[in-house]
Amino acid sequence: MDESDVEYAGFWVRVGASLIDSLLIVIITFPLLVSLYGWEYFDSEELLAGPADFLITWVLPAVAVIWFWMQRQATPGKAALALRVVDAESGSPLSLAQSIGRYLAYFVSTIPFGLGLFWVGFDSRKQGWHDKLASTVVVRAKTRGPQPVRFPRA
Repeated sequence: MDESDVEYAGFWVRVGASLIDSLLIVIITFPLLVSLYGWEYFDSEELLAGPADFLITWVLPAVAVIWFWMQRQATPGKAALALRVVDAESGSPLSLAQSIGRYLAYFVSTIPFGLGLFWVGFDSRKQGWHDKLASTVVVRAKTRGPQPVRFPRA
């Protein structure tokens, strides 16, 4: 990847990508949950309705997101907005370990009132805590931007 052709993707475009991804997850999981558990599922105060609930709401999204990062360098939402998730040092595609680590690090980013996600808006490389922990950056084709992309080891 030629770093002069890309820039760091900022907070708002990443929010847009997350909204697209969240909508897709709801479109897929909602009918599955209703077909298996009925409408009563949404009235329940239980954390999990059963094993299928765990698979549909936790495992399926995790596997899908990690697969998209590994195969396409972007989830559908990021791809729709021409964003890519890459290694912060080289600009290369993510490793499996990086992808899993980044996914798990999202929980770290959200626990303190989402501060690790909002961090994207203030960081010079537009990295959230999950990006920093997994050594990743989100980039897009350069159109404008606060700072050019520089990978320390290319």
